[in-house]
Amino acid sequence: MSEPVAKHLTGEIRTSMYRVIIKASIDQVWSELIRSDRPLPFFFNGQYDTPGLQDGAAFAMRTPDGKHTLVMGKVIEFEPPHRYAHTFRFTTSDDPVSIVRYALKEVEGGVEFTLINEHSAADEVSKSEKQMAQGAKFICENLKALVETGKATTGGRMMLFMFSLMAPMTPKSALSSNWPLERAPGLDDIRMTEEA
Repeated sequence: MSEPVAKHLTGEIRTSMYRVIIKASIDQVWSELIRSDRPLPFFFNGQYDTPGLQDGAAFAMRTPDGKHTLVMGKVIEFEPPHRYAHTFRFTTSDDPVSIVRYALKEVEGGVEFTLINEHSAADEVSKSEKQMAQGAKFICENLKALVETGKATTGGRMMLFMFSLMAPMTPKSALSSNWPLERAPGLDDIRMTEEA
């Protein structure tokens, strides 16, 4: 069997990384990460809309009521239960498309979960990039809490409650009717190269 081909940004990249140990099996963490049957508190209560997470599949992260779409992307790596990567764009921004990577590794005491955001250094630091770096900590901490305890952190639940109060202020540009899966950004929307 040949080694998988990893897809990377061309040239210099900027990354932000956050890592956490989750006291659970790798299959438990993976299953929660890719769950598409309900909103995911660690993904800011977004719910996957996808024909199925697999290499090349488009997805949208929609609000629990399906009215708004906040993130679009395409899967570029999908190797259960160890690696998952996708393109990423906020629907409320014209910022450059980036890549998000999730890596799961069994370690003593559980699973090391790593979230990496990649951005082309040729692009200026965008508002989206700053939000993604801040969001990485929230995602990791709340995924850990959800897998280990069945619920998000107290701070995470408070933030999600505040988001629900602010939902009526979501820009009309994020209406899901504006974001069919065909609009998901793919590899052709960013400078990419492949390495074996």
